[in-house]
Amino acid sequence: MGLLLGLGLLVGCGTGGSDTHPPPAPVAQPGPAVVQTAAGAVRGTVAPGYRVFDGVPYAAAPVGPLRWERPEPAAPWSGERDATTPGLRCIQDTSFDPDYGRPTGEDCLNLNIWTPDGASRSSQKPVLVWIHGGGFLNGSADIYDARWMATQGDIVVVTVNYRLGALGFLAHPALSPDANIGNYGLADQQAALRWVRDNIAEFGGDPTKVTIAGESAGAMSVCDHLVAPDSAGLFRAAILQSGPCQAQADRATGQKVSTDYATKVGCSDPDAVAACLRSLPAKELQSAPLYVGFGPDKLTGPVTGTDRLPVDPMTEAALSRMPRIPVLIGSNGDEFAMFAALQYLKDHGLPPYPKLLSDTFGPDAPAVAAHYPLDGFGGNDGLAYSAAVTDSLFACPTDRLTSGLAHTNPVYAYEFNDRTAPAPDPLRAVPFAVGASHSLELRYLFDVGGAPPLNPAQRELSDKMVAYWSQFVKDGKPEVAGLPDWPQFGADGSAKRMSLQTPQLTITEDFSAHHNCAFWATLKGTR
Repeated sequence: MGLLLGLGLLVGCGTGGSDTHPPPAPVAQPGPAVVQTAAGAVRGTVAPGYRVFDGVPYAAAPVGPLRWERPEPAAPWSGERDATTPGLRCIQDTSFDPDYGRPTGEDCLNLNIWTPDGASRSSQKPVLVWIHGGGFLNGSADIYDARWMATQGDIVVVTVNYRLGALGFLAHPALSPDANIGNYGLADQQAALRWVRDNIAEFGGDPTKVTIAGESAGAMSVCDHLVAPDSAGLFRAAILQSGPCQAQADRATGQKVSTDYATKVGCSDPDAVAACLRSLPAKELQSAPLYVGFGPDKLTGPVTGTDRLPVDPMTEAALSRMPRIPVLIGSNGDEFAMFAALQYLKDHGLPPYPKLLSDTFGPDAPAVAAHYPLDGFGGNDGLAYSAAVTDSLFACPTDRLTSGLAHTNPVYAYEFNDRTAPAPDPLRAVPFAVGASHSLELRYLFDVGGAPPLNPAQRELSDKMVAYWSQFVKDGKPEVAGLPDWPQFGADGSAKRMSLQTPQLTITEDFSAHHNCAFWATLKGTR
């Protein structure tokens, strides 16, 4: 579990970095700084080129009888609500992923809105709704400073907090006797999307031009919204970054693990489980029910076969039953290197290569070793292991999902390949390069801090990525004047992807072969 929880370390651990918002402008102008929402007025921060409104509630606090219930509307307030500092992060296990001074609590259903100069009720901009990652176990909306998207991209950006871990995804049948169990965090995201639909025009956003986006667990969430009935009509395009969307638990698994979890926390009386769970202090619910394998690790998350999520998104994509909307999708060239590095740091080294493969792939380990021989990676266990799990867990499932979506959708695919991407100090202490690892592309889209700054070439790549992403939000196509054409995946029968790298962008067609996807397709039990 500790490997997954390390994601927050990567995107928010720096001291003195830029993962906090800029200071308020010396004089907050009363007009632009105050916006009226359906629940009341909010006063944000006016800064050069943009405004930001932090910690705006989109739903009532899910406490007491509302714990493990669908989110209810936020209670209205009188006067102006201060929206100049982030709201609470949702409850999470900070023993694995420190919160670095950011307070957590159950009253965490809030979001942040970034608007560019010129956005107004009469001059509305397209909207990006960002769902954070963290394995459905950790993370928060306030990590993602979206000033570049707002100022350079000229779009409105909304970043969302949602319930995590046990409070967000416990699927105990006593909490809901029908099929609508679990998925409370997914319901929170849907409530946030409805809030955007109903309120974003007041901030200068166009409610008819909403794109949902996310990375890692955030991208998995986007996958689920593509097939969730209650999400239909709330967005018109989707962006998926490094999302292992195959890592979904079915209802039976979710119920069994959740029942065992309730017993572990002292709630085993069949007639009183729900009341017992709702009476527990939140600190006793910081650990999470872990449903599905993720390499050598496990994670929690949405449960399929339920009313809120009746089908598995990977299956629906393969059967061409996804909504026909534009999709931008991709992964990073060295996804698993970050997790391998965190394991190295946690255990002060890695086990021998054969044991790493055996622990991860079980009886398929010899076949994996044959395709990923240690001498092909200079004898470096970390590099060989990272390559194998990157391909099996991220690259090839992403390739499968991309191909499935392309049967019916306009799809634009990428691979992030800047193998000199800045990484936090701890990851640079391991005896293998983490390269273009999981989450490192985020630094090119958001000012997340926690690592050395981008060099000039990387800053140029960042500008290009912000331009592509923003243009996709505007019209569903990453077509930017002055930048290389980004081909539609599968449009001419090819599998063309944009390779995002320095010193220049390239178009590739060998992604599947490079990541040995034909081999991984033969291992039915390997995710």
